[in-house]
Amino acid sequence: MKKYDVTALGELLIDFTENGLSVQSNPLFEANPGGAPCNVLAMLTNLGKKTAFIGKVGEDQFGHLLKKSLDDVGISTENLKMDPEIHTTLAFVHTMPGGDRDFSFYRNPGADMMLRKEEVQEDLIKESRLFHFGTLSCTHNPVKEATYAALDIAKDNGLLVTFDPNLRPPLWPSMEDAKREILRGMEYCDVLKISDNEMEFLFGDNDYDRGVAQLQEKYNIPLILVTLGKDGSSAYYRTQKVCVPGFANENTIETTGAGDTFCACSLNYVLEHGLENLTDDNLTQMLTFANAAASLITTRKGALRVMPTKDEVLDYIKNVTAKAGN
Repeated sequence: MKKYDVTALGELLIDFTENGLSVQSNPLFEANPGGAPCNVLAMLTNLGKKTAFIGKVGEDQFGHLLKKSLDDVGISTENLKMDPEIHTTLAFVHTMPGGDRDFSFYRNPGADMMLRKEEVQEDLIKESRLFHFGTLSCTHNPVKEATYAALDIAKDNGLLVTFDPNLRPPLWPSMEDAKREILRGMEYCDVLKISDNEMEFLFGDNDYDRGVAQLQEKYNIPLILVTLGKDGSSAYYRTQKVCVPGFANENTIETTGAGDTFCACSLNYVLEHGLENLTDDNLTQMLTFANAAASLITTRKGALRVMPTKDEVLDYIKNVTAKAGN
């Protein structure tokens, strides 16, 4: 019996999200704990999984806030390091009409970039069933070296490896670097979660079937999940393809964490059902639950601290299905 179901490595930062205006009409920002890997872990923890995070924050007020946030939601921080010299990474998130976001990052450098490979606890990875990562820990060294060292440990010890590129163009020295690291990440993964805009970045068009076929042929990834925003998602499993429409939600206020919530629910399904002999019904169940959870998180500010529970997601699916039947 492994100590952890999922360990993730990557960025942990503060998302400053807009929260109205002051009496002087100045914009107000709320400091939300953020970073895709920990959003994924937070949702998995809500679904009853044991999780751990590998990363680095600054030895500052935001770093301590982030550690407390992980501790509060039940994510192990035994391999969360604190840097006494480099500050915690900050992101300012501007939400546009319709809920899409524009990011401004303060990360030159940020503490998350400073994790060294010798700081990665090998035993923690060995004591996990699944290892999850993205590309924001591959933009610069030393964290890039730490990421690939962790991936080698995971592969050598038979862990399932899952990958969400989570492309953020402002954080890359060049888009050629971004493309190279996304494709390198695919060499390691058993499950790929990728967005429609990331597919378009890689292949230059929106023929996702063709793009996925190329990825399957070159990298032999058993399960590829393509998210399509409000239009839902598609699962490509070996020769099968299943599409499930999204859950349109009139209460959407922002999309922060929607992809991470979807990713977590999909990984939870894989942990419970494995990657062998998945049927179209299995894939439909997985995508339906993941789409619904992603829709729910868009009605809440922030992500990490406000992930939905399993019962909330099931009730939401039931209510939407009942309304559609009337």
